[in-house]
Amino acid sequence: MVSQKITRKDLIKKYLEFFESKKHKVIPSASLVPANDPTVLFTTAGMHPLVPYLLGQNHPLGKRLVNVQKCIRTTDMEEVGDTTHHTFFEMLGNWSLGDYFKKDSIEMSYEFLTKVLKIKKEDLVVTCFAGDSDAPKDEESAKVWTSLGIQKNKIKFLGKKDNWWGPAGETGPCGPDTEIFINGFEIWNNVFMEYNKTEGGKFLTLKQKNVDTGMGVERTLAILNNLGDNYLTDSWKPIIETIEEISGKKYGKDKETTRAMRIVADHLKAAVFIISDGVTPSNTGRGYVLRRIIRRAVNCGRNLKLKDFTTRIAEPVFKVYDNYYKELKQNKKNVFDELEKEEKKFNSTLETGIRIFSKISPEDKKTISGEDAFLLYQSYGFPIEMTVELAKEKGFSVNVKEFEKELKNHQELSRTTSSGSFKSGLADSSEKTTRLHTATHLLNEALRKVLGTEVKQRGSNITPERLRFDFSFDRKLTEGEIKSIEELVNEKIKQGLPVVRNETDLKDAMKSGAQSEFGAKYPPIVSVYSIGNFSKEICTGPHVKNTKEIGRFKIIKEESTASGIRRIKAIVE
Repeated sequence: MVSQKITRKDLIKKYLEFFESKKHKVIPSASLVPANDPTVLFTTAGMHPLVPYLLGQNHPLGKRLVNVQKCIRTTDMEEVGDTTHHTFFEMLGNWSLGDYFKKDSIEMSYEFLTKVLKIKKEDLVVTCFAGDSDAPKDEESAKVWTSLGIQKNKIKFLGKKDNWWGPAGETGPCGPDTEIFINGFEIWNNVFMEYNKTEGGKFLTLKQKNVDTGMGVERTLAILNNLGDNYLTDSWKPIIETIEEISGKKYGKDKETTRAMRIVADHLKAAVFIISDGVTPSNTGRGYVLRRIIRRAVNCGRNLKLKDFTTRIAEPVFKVYDNYYKELKQNKKNVFDELEKEEKKFNSTLETGIRIFSKISPEDKKTISGEDAFLLYQSYGFPIEMTVELAKEKGFSVNVKEFEKELKNHQELSRTTSSGSFKSGLADSSEKTTRLHTATHLLNEALRKVLGTEVKQRGSNITPERLRFDFSFDRKLTEGEIKSIEELVNEKIKQGLPVVRNETDLKDAMKSGAQSEFGAKYPPIVSVYSIGNFSKEICTGPHVKNTKEIGRFKIIKEESTASGIRRIKAIVE
């Protein structure tokens, strides 16, 4: 049985220092908003920001990397409330970009677990890929585990469902993985990217074979501290204790209260991180996900008899995490402002829902249909528990089974829609996307030339159809300004300026005037793309070699996304 006292800070420190001793360079956690990948809403794993390098581009810090990455996953949002599921989590990861492979990776993992974390090898169970028509059985990994003293009866061979990673889309890098378990719980996953899945469904051997590993901080802490509940670790405890204090209720006393506390803690923690990375609540995309998790937290808070509570529960999140994620402290006021606004807005919406409830429950009706109950839930954020409670007061019943059927259909539709986000693969590097990406550099500098040097990039999103560029500016652009910006970009395109990439020290890049995204964290060595003498920017995305390749640039929309933030949407023809 594994049992030791280890804190979140200790685990992260031990992990980073161990892999530094193995000649890995520590890279900072990337933003939760993917910089160069329109196929997903949030950064979901440590490998996500490294896609260009996994596909062959040289990383400025070399072939061995390590970090702790903040992540958001919403596919299991409905499961949050149990002991293990989270919307926000931290992922420890180490990578080999065409350097070491299976043997070294497994040996380093084994050494860290047994020598640094003091886990007995007898407690380890591992799984390897069983092989199929696409790829052979992973005997190589199994032999490495055997050489380290893992008994053969503790090495299980499983199929693609369990021991194969990727590709994230229809095509791209993928390969077998070996998973490490302690007392039945997965603690680490080592992915060996050795194949490329083609459009025709073939699995071809990659020229650059990579290693991508992932170890969840929250789960690992629970395992090491012999806790059956992730929410009892120090990643969560200060937040849970705050909920206990202001609710007057005890965590763990009963099932419903405990579940509500977990949802409130998880969702508000996730909201703090999402807002600090520049997202605000809205009805589309990332903003919709943010709005949904805040409102779900408020719903559960009402069940705990909490009122005007979101910022009070968010406060300990900053104490737990701001030692590593400095952006939290920098954006604290904005986080609190957005939480307060959304909580008030939702409380007002709930009051509207109560009025709607009275209209769908006439006196001659004994049962409220599941369809009407779902309307209240979907359109007004009205929890089914509240609908049942109000109905009971009036002597009505609610067709809960029909409601659950409507909800299930909605969730299936949402999952299908979400999965479509991944169809274009890990990162779209198509010709059209590459042209649009380079165009954003020209747009960024054109905005500064026309509107003033105080303009700063606040985010971008690029698909093969269009580019979307957010920037700091406090008013609507005039038609003349939009025309001037568009003309300046097209002028630079016609000039046929060369696009040149150089690797340099981050401080030197900043001193040279290279533009960077506001709030973004960069490693000590960065890639700087210069477009003639017009634009210089720190970036990792795909670019054309000459601006003539871009085509005609056209702005199709200019709008506000938040206070002091404007957005331009544009295409190239």
